[in-house]
Amino acid sequence: MGFEDITIKNEYRSLIDDVVKDFYVPLLKNAVLYQRAVGFFSSSALVMISKGIEGLVQNGGTIQIIASPKLSSSDIEEIRKGYEVRRVIENSLIRELDDIDNPIELEKLSYIARLVADGILDIKIAFLTTKNEIAMYHEKMGLITDNEGNTVAFSGSMNESENAFKGNYESFDTFCSWTNDCERVFKKQMAFKAIWEDYEPGIETLDFPVAVKQRLYEYNADLRNCNSKANDSITEIQLESKEKGEIYLPEDFNIREYQYNAIQTWESRGFCGIYDMATGTGKTLTALASVEYLFRKNNNRLAIVIVCPYQHLVEQWVEDIVRFGIYPIIGYSASSQKNWKKNLKQAVRSFNLKVLDTFCFVTTNASFVTKKVQEQIIQLNKDSLFIVDEAHNMGAANYRKCLPENIEFRLALSATIDRHNDDIGTEALTSYFGDKCIEYSLKDAIENKMLTRYFYYPVLTYLDEDELEEYLDLTHQLATAISKKGRKLVLSEYAKQLLIKRSRVIAGARSKLSELKKQMETYKDDKHILVYCGATTIKDADAEDMDFGARQIDLVTNLLGNEMGMRVGRFTSQESAQERAHIRTAFADGEMLQALVAIKCLDEGVNIPSIKTAFILASSTNPKEYIQRRGRVLRKFPGKDYAVIFDFITLPFPVDTLSFQRDEVINSTKGLVKREIIRMLDFAEIAENPSETYDLIYDLKHGFGITEEDLKDEEVNGNVV
Repeated sequence: MGFEDITIKNEYRSLIDDVVKDFYVPLLKNAVLYQRAVGFFSSSALVMISKGIEGLVQNGGTIQIIASPKLSSSDIEEIRKGYEVRRVIENSLIRELDDIDNPIELEKLSYIARLVADGILDIKIAFLTTKNEIAMYHEKMGLITDNEGNTVAFSGSMNESENAFKGNYESFDTFCSWTNDCERVFKKQMAFKAIWEDYEPGIETLDFPVAVKQRLYEYNADLRNCNSKANDSITEIQLESKEKGEIYLPEDFNIREYQYNAIQTWESRGFCGIYDMATGTGKTLTALASVEYLFRKNNNRLAIVIVCPYQHLVEQWVEDIVRFGIYPIIGYSASSQKNWKKNLKQAVRSFNLKVLDTFCFVTTNASFVTKKVQEQIIQLNKDSLFIVDEAHNMGAANYRKCLPENIEFRLALSATIDRHNDDIGTEALTSYFGDKCIEYSLKDAIENKMLTRYFYYPVLTYLDEDELEEYLDLTHQLATAISKKGRKLVLSEYAKQLLIKRSRVIAGARSKLSELKKQMETYKDDKHILVYCGATTIKDADAEDMDFGARQIDLVTNLLGNEMGMRVGRFTSQESAQERAHIRTAFADGEMLQALVAIKCLDEGVNIPSIKTAFILASSTNPKEYIQRRGRVLRKFPGKDYAVIFDFITLPFPVDTLSFQRDEVINSTKGLVKREIIRMLDFAEIAENPSETYDLIYDLKHGFGITEEDLKDEEVNGNVV
């Protein structure tokens, strides 16, 4: 039964209506999503409406609660003194749990703990802050949605507590999305989303603290006694079950000719080499097919160590690894396998004693270089394989010193193995891993229909007066902080910091926001849109303190969500793996989310193939970065015939104002123009509409007096001069 078949009043009053029986239970029984924003939340409320929640659970539904913490006067005083707000709130929540000793209340907490542990209930904490002051978030609003997309919104004086339902005199009004109230419902949905995703101005929203969640689990006997044991023992069970197992190719995997050729070349080079493959062309599956091939060639004996830059990449690898019959040890700080360090030690010992013929350890760069992991890795030698994903990262000084010389079989994966402005790091990688076994470019992938074709549109933006002044000042400082070695520039650490500051000026140019709004007008009713932001702030030109500014991602999210009324979500490193999975699903569907606003974590490895239109605000002169970003957009997806890329080009000033500029200003900004031209040339070369970009580049080269030789010099010196 859908919501349209339920009688819903326009208004409910707690002393007149039985709000639990007449409103909550019938709706929740037919719901798949319950969202509630309240001043204070009580476990008693969920117990009161448990009949309805049981129906929601059977429907595969979820509950999202936003509530305020109950802070004591001492808590508030600590915040005023500068104590970390998050820590004060965490302590406050734990204190609230510890103060409960009533058997009935303990039973309610046990119920809440089970809902949280099962992933049905997610709670976030919201509050208002100004400098060192804090105020309670006290809105009272709710949304209940069925599986047909119908939503009932309600707001009023009622908190989420037993007293509110039965004892107090409370009331709330309701609005239904399938009636004339649809616009009001949509506004409530957008408001909840903004608070939940922490981009509502003036409100800060925190995830439910892990320490509080663990304390909550103590009130449920099953969770207290079994949950941690199950996590700790999972790897032992898997290792035992796979001691005599086989690594195999999945039935649904058909190796392509270029993948087969890569493996054959890798074998001819002693199973050492580099797979230089564009994003979206199957690097992971090619690597795992290589693992299977080497396992058979090596008499069904192989220890496998796989290293990835980020935690979310580890989890993506695990999804593919298990398809090949491998049950990996998953090692990083937040791994669900709590005993992974002990399991790794056990696996290495068993493998060296030939009690175990194969095991796989997959970890992050950060965990790989730790002492505990290195102590185990150096004990491996014969019959071991070392795989590094996004291997260009491993060329950094702090990582390359940990490359295990004792492991004989090696494989590096990267869309761009050459490290930008780092010949030493690139040489270290090629010296360790060997030569390229395959080069499979974006152009190859598009021509062979592995990636989709695309249209490319440069969007011109300009530095304003303050930004141009800062850019010129940093460029002047750079001129004294660098030295030359032949045609190459040598950068000191100070020079590198200046470059970072200057790149943030370019990435955070204020004009990008107004230009984004202008370009987005055509697409505001579309879906599958990505807006790629820089990890930077946009400074307030009117502020007395020019160091003050708001994060670009926050301003963009507010622009799209609040000003333009789009259904928008954020995709950053702050979201949990579960949240990212939910976001990807909602974005692919396109109904709940039209647009994603993302920062750095999309540069490497995250698979969101449904992206069709990309607005790239984060200009980059690093080929590795812009090749990765383009590859994210070009992945194949049902119904996606082509992609569209809007690349925000930052220039010092319009070409038609050159006659008004001083020669020294033109010379100091010419490098910026050259770097933007190089990227535009790269994007346009394999786009469906190159002529439009070529015309623009001609105008820029002619206006700024840039020659082909200038561009070659710029490619040598990178983003420095």
